[in-house]
Amino acid sequence: MSQGYRVAILGATGAVGSELLMLLEERSFPLADLKLLASPRSAGKTLRFKQETLTIEALSDTSFNGIDIVLASAGASISREWAPKAARAGAVVIDNSSAFRMDPQVPLVVPEVNGQAAAQHQGIIANPNCTTILMSLAVWPLHQVRPVQRLVVATYQSASGAGARAMEEVKQQARAILDGQTPQTEAFPYPLAFNLFPHNSALNELGYCQEEMKMVNETRKIFDVPNLRITATCVRVPVLRAHSEAVNLEFEEPFAPAEAKAILAQAPGVKVVEDWQANYFPMPIDASGQDDVLVGRIRQDISHDHSLDLWLCGDQIRKGAALNAVQIAELLVAKQWLKVPATV
Repeated sequence: MSQGYRVAILGATGAVGSELLMLLEERSFPLADLKLLASPRSAGKTLRFKQETLTIEALSDTSFNGIDIVLASAGASISREWAPKAARAGAVVIDNSSAFRMDPQVPLVVPEVNGQAAAQHQGIIANPNCTTILMSLAVWPLHQVRPVQRLVVATYQSASGAGARAMEEVKQQARAILDGQTPQTEAFPYPLAFNLFPHNSALNELGYCQEEMKMVNETRKIFDVPNLRITATCVRVPVLRAHSEAVNLEFEEPFAPAEAKAILAQAPGVKVVEDWQANYFPMPIDASGQDDVLVGRIRQDISHDHSLDLWLCGDQIRKGAALNAVQIAELLVAKQWLKVPATV
């Protein structure tokens, strides 16, 4: 390792953990040491990083001694237990779970949107939900020009949102169906191959699932608009990787599609993909493995002259999870925000 920072990946064997490892190498993050942490059943296994072979360690009370940054993607229950311990040991935890997102003391950060919020961390920074991250990159630049009055979104979420095991399950289900067999389900409650269903997270008393409420509440927090009118319908679709979203935005006054396209063409983390003659717009197959969120079909809502429709696709594992976390870490390093602010 070169001169730099001591980083630990918590949940190193998962889909997001593997992507974190890849991104640290691709982006040449300044590392002095890299520690891979996972459950005891994974301890002793090895993963390659650059020219080295790293051994996975079981999580323990001494795991975070001397660590500067923890990139955590091991689930909410693990984060609730271990993130405060890591913070007390002197590390800054960038947590990919839902454990701390709505905690008023924990910044919820998308660097291209509200990066400054990271400066006020108290040892833990939350990475937003994947669908929220992808949507915010497309909506925020427009919101800066004309504040959004109401946001309606429908998501088309790939199997990758439920992890590597879910992705493999969809493949196995497709093979089974094509062979005339009954598909088996474990990661999902219903077969996803050749099928789709509303997101299977728990429903509240209003009939909204947890995934939908994450989009509502997290967007309000990230945008710092507590009363933003927003509604979501989240659907799981038979796509392996990369989520898609149909977004309807209402403004106080008309917003010309050409102007919106010009704004998004300059927005960080966004790539406009539109070929109207060929009817070619963002697709999950194109977004997979890409850093940018692909945005297109930017058009006037014919039912409301103050509204726009747009379509986006983004890699859930990459920008929707691992890349956003690494970008937060890069921001902490660049701004020298690793220490807890004295004013907090």
